[in-house]
Amino acid sequence: MAKQTPFFSSISRLYPHVRPILPRLVLGLLCALLASVVALTIPQVLRVLVNESLRPGGSTDAVWIASLVILGLGFAEAGLVALRRQFVINPATTVETRMRVSLYGHLQDLTVSFHDRWGSGQLLSRAMTDLNFLRRWMAFGAIMLVVTTLTVVIGVVVMFSMSWQLALIFLAAAAPIMIYGFRFRTRYSKVARRSQDQAGDLATTVEESVHGIRVLKAFGRSREALEHFNEQAEELRQTEIAKARHLAVFSLVVTLLPELALGAGLVVGLLLASTGELSIGALVAFFATAAVIAAPVEFCGMLLAMALTAKTAIDRHFEVMDSVNTITSPEHPRRPAELQGALSFRNAAFAFEDAVDKPILKDISLDIRPGETMALVGITGSGKSALLQLVPRLYDVTAGAITIDGVDLREFSVEELRTVVAVAFEDTTLFSSSVRDNVLLGAPDTSSQAHREEALEEALDVAQAHFAYSLPDGLDTLIGEEGLSLSGGQRQRLALARAIAARPKVLVLDDPLSALDVNTEELVEHRLREVLADTTTLIVAHRPSTVALADRVALLEDGRITAVGSHVELLAHNSHYRYVIASLDPGPRDLDSELSDLEAEEVSR
Repeated sequence: MAKQTPFFSSISRLYPHVRPILPRLVLGLLCALLASVVALTIPQVLRVLVNESLRPGGSTDAVWIASLVILGLGFAEAGLVALRRQFVINPATTVETRMRVSLYGHLQDLTVSFHDRWGSGQLLSRAMTDLNFLRRWMAFGAIMLVVTTLTVVIGVVVMFSMSWQLALIFLAAAAPIMIYGFRFRTRYSKVARRSQDQAGDLATTVEESVHGIRVLKAFGRSREALEHFNEQAEELRQTEIAKARHLAVFSLVVTLLPELALGAGLVVGLLLASTGELSIGALVAFFATAAVIAAPVEFCGMLLAMALTAKTAIDRHFEVMDSVNTITSPEHPRRPAELQGALSFRNAAFAFEDAVDKPILKDISLDIRPGETMALVGITGSGKSALLQLVPRLYDVTAGAITIDGVDLREFSVEELRTVVAVAFEDTTLFSSSVRDNVLLGAPDTSSQAHREEALEEALDVAQAHFAYSLPDGLDTLIGEEGLSLSGGQRQRLALARAIAARPKVLVLDDPLSALDVNTEELVEHRLREVLADTTTLIVAHRPSTVALADRVALLEDGRITAVGSHVELLAHNSHYRYVIASLDPGPRDLDSELSDLEAEEVSR
């Protein structure tokens, strides 16, 4: 359970976002307040009408005048309500959009370790559902809560001016409501937070199931996935029922007690009228006023629930916004006088934040010369992928240093470093856009359109991704979410082309050729040597053919570099290297094709 913060402490955090639209919100509040005052004026017109006109000898013209006044007040109230909406809706949506953009920008800045800890559905619910609710609360709930409170206060003052005895009876119902209101606030806040967190978890499950639908189908686990989702959905349903139960009990209290007070007040009012202590007009006006403020009193339960849910949404929003980005640019960035691409690891070590006592990499020392291709091999779990992710500073070393041309990576500006270093991961990720946009994602924006097109064509050629030209719309073909409409080999080649199009000085490849056949891999390597002759390349290799094409090989064993040399040298002198090479997969694997085959087998059964 997240730590509970005071209500006004949470709400006050909205002020920097609301400050630019505060004048519009105040005008909307004034319009809403004036509408309530107009509504409270109508009973006073009725009092005058009853006392002055609805009696023997009264003027019938006064009835028509009172009717016209009430009609005019009704139109005024409707106009003020419309003005309130005009004042607040547009600025509230502006705040929502700005907060959403700010959240998205912050998510882009935050470290990979942050995203490792957070479910995507939780972030999605904060970016969409929570901010949507905040916008509705700013435009309606917050204003109406203030107006409702002031309406009740003004109405009670007016009721006292007419009959202090009846007003005291009405106020007698307020004490139990206030006492129960404090209990309701505490209980409802907890269940509202639990509900929003469970909705985020449910969104994560949906997203994971949609992205992994091929795996679920291939292994016949759709029923198990449905059962797990059903359990989560049922938990959320029970939480929503608990929310509704708390709100229903509170609504019962705030509705029943004032009604009972009015019933008692009616008896007392008739007695006062019979003795002449209260006029008939005042009695009518009193109960008309009570009817006007009865709706806000009954409505306050929903408004209070909205306020508490908004408070939870604010807390959830700032949980993300308060997360600190630890991988930042220095105040005074440095860069080499001449960028050549010499990559060096100096006693580098790395451990995840939640396991600092269990380092994955220990005392890594390795020098890769400019333009050299270095293969990194090791058994599964030796830390190869972790080492590669240190180069573009997706993670930071926890000890030692990594340098490019003698300059520590932490002394580069992050933006420049990630133009110097390009990455192609084993787990390829493509975006719901065209082939062109995906490949040119990392290409310099400062290049002319002609240069970008030239880089695109060259990158596709080097990656042997010529299939892209034969797609339905060529390079403008939309490849769908995460590129799942393509085979594993096609996705890998596009991801490699994306890294090449960035024209980096240091290229980091996390086994990006695993789904290619040996001949295609050789063509890719040959073209890479031609086009990126001056580019330093560090590649994780899971196949002997990839290792053989590298200039040198580094052997990673239990988080340490234990040997560096050519493929032939290490084969001749290092027994662990021979063991690793013998365990490498000699052929390519297209996992998507394998899953499709499994699906076909499942259907045939």
